[in-house]
Amino acid sequence: MSTLIAAESLGHAYHDEWLFKNLTLGIQTGQRVALVGINGAGKSTLLKLLAERFSPLEGKIVKNKSTKIGFLDQEPSFPDGYSISDFIFSLENKQQQLIKEYEERIEDPNPDEKTLNRLYEELSEHNAWEYEHEIKTILSRMGITHLQQKIDTLSGGQKKRLALAKLLIEDPEIYVLDEPTNHLDIDTIEWLEKLLTSGNKTILLVTHDRYFLDNVCNTIVELDRGKIYNYNGNYAYFLEKKSEREASDESTFHKNKNLLKKELEWMRRMPQARGTKSQARIDAFYDLDNKTKQRTDNQTITLKVKMARQGNKILELNHIGQSFDNKAIINDFSYTFKRADRIGLAGKNGTGKSTLLNIMTSLLIPEKGKVSTGDTTVYGYYKQGGLSFNEKERVIDIVKSDAEYIKMADGSTISASQLLTLFLFPPKKQHGMVEKLSGGEKKRLHLMKVLMQNPNFLILDEPTNDLDIDTLNVLEEFLENFPGVLILVSHDRYLLDKMSEQLFIMEGNGEVTIYNGNYSEYRLSLSNPKEVPVVKAIKQEVSEKSAGKKLSYKEQKELEDSEMKIQLLEEEVAGLNKSIDEIDASDYKKLKEVSDLIEKKNEELDAVTSRWLELSEL
Repeated sequence: MSTLIAAESLGHAYHDEWLFKNLTLGIQTGQRVALVGINGAGKSTLLKLLAERFSPLEGKIVKNKSTKIGFLDQEPSFPDGYSISDFIFSLENKQQQLIKEYEERIEDPNPDEKTLNRLYEELSEHNAWEYEHEIKTILSRMGITHLQQKIDTLSGGQKKRLALAKLLIEDPEIYVLDEPTNHLDIDTIEWLEKLLTSGNKTILLVTHDRYFLDNVCNTIVELDRGKIYNYNGNYAYFLEKKSEREASDESTFHKNKNLLKKELEWMRRMPQARGTKSQARIDAFYDLDNKTKQRTDNQTITLKVKMARQGNKILELNHIGQSFDNKAIINDFSYTFKRADRIGLAGKNGTGKSTLLNIMTSLLIPEKGKVSTGDTTVYGYYKQGGLSFNEKERVIDIVKSDAEYIKMADGSTISASQLLTLFLFPPKKQHGMVEKLSGGEKKRLHLMKVLMQNPNFLILDEPTNDLDIDTLNVLEEFLENFPGVLILVSHDRYLLDKMSEQLFIMEGNGEVTIYNGNYSEYRLSLSNPKEVPVVKAIKQEVSEKSAGKKLSYKEQKELEDSEMKIQLLEEEVAGLNKSIDEIDASDYKKLKEVSDLIEKKNEELDAVTSRWLELSEL
């Protein structure tokens, strides 16, 4: 295999901070490479440098001048005033120009027959009919039908799909793709996987979608703290080898730290740098100090934010109906949500997933039916659009504007800074401006603010877009332990399989089918209906009034007293947790005394909460 493109001694900085230096990378013909690394590591910057969108501050990109690179940006830009047709069809390509003219003519309600006959003959002469079919297939798969539509009227997702469609039509020698699965439904992702793995395509991509990564790529390149690590294998092989490398790094780090202590003692004696040996030792000290500071702990992260108490009645959808422009989006759908429901919301783009979520959260009043929400239901709604942050504000101030301290699941409280650290924002990032965050880091900050609300009904609408795999692992661990109701909309099949036990499938004709199982089981049931039975739940009939026992006066009084007692106990536990940080670490007796008291108060809190839940269900 020959090397198509290479980075030699590459160095680039962003906001006066080096992302990488002396970086070397080569991509060979037929290689399909996934670039992985945490948000802010410089993945998108590296892609743009290799795609020659701008020049590096150091080093160079080496390739043949005739090698054609196709680049898909995370947020593509387009020429002003262009229609879809203007953008898709290249002026330099005769076949494409013929296809463009032909498509425009057949869209005309009264086409000129003589012109159509001429175009038909020319398309045949240039062997363009098969190409025309390929182009129409790609555009159709991306949901692009009206070629005369102006690009500036499209949504962000439509623009991303349009940019991807053009790249697939052009079929370059090197595909450079930044999050290609964002804004695609699962059917389209699976079609794209087959297209990219056909032939001998050369691909470099960044993706958070682990199934897509495994199905498309045969090489994984990790960008970690400015260095490149190559893994020739799938995602599982990468995780295994990365773990081995980190174990080795841990050992090296501790050796460096011990050596640094000794060198620091020597440096404190203020050596005079008169001799060559002394100066060399001083230089070596600063080099070792720098290496030790760069290292970040790869600790196991546990995020367990406290969940608001949840009563028996959570959410009831009664015969919901909704349409737009005389098209049925939801037709007579009913469901009663139960505790710990874990539901994946699936369906092609435009089938009404966001509409159903907005009805659930009362952001949209349905045309028909009734939505009844329990008194104790607390929503946490992560939307695709994200939050609008003040770019000139510090990251930590964004969090502190909601709360200085956050309650965790064990009753303890942590500071805003500690929570940011748990969510992979080191102190340097916390005190930096929002404008310095990458797109993925801003999404992570938005997600964190949603979880800070202590929801018991969590709705995540495409939470994986632009998030790195490390953050996804933190999110997955949190969701696995989340005891409340979870509604997940995602094109990430791995996440859907892992987190959902039931699916709401938006069929596109107003029907919502309930399937008991995860996404892979559902897909298998479609391809092998005899082997894997599809369990379709009949629409639930929800009574207009929830049947329930009326509380006695004594029980009602106990319920009210419980709420007050829970609040007081939570405040006591928070105060004790705060005080334990102020006790001298050597005062073991005092530490044990306060720890025992915290345990006792938590047990009391659990008992009162259980009784409160019991009474609230009646």
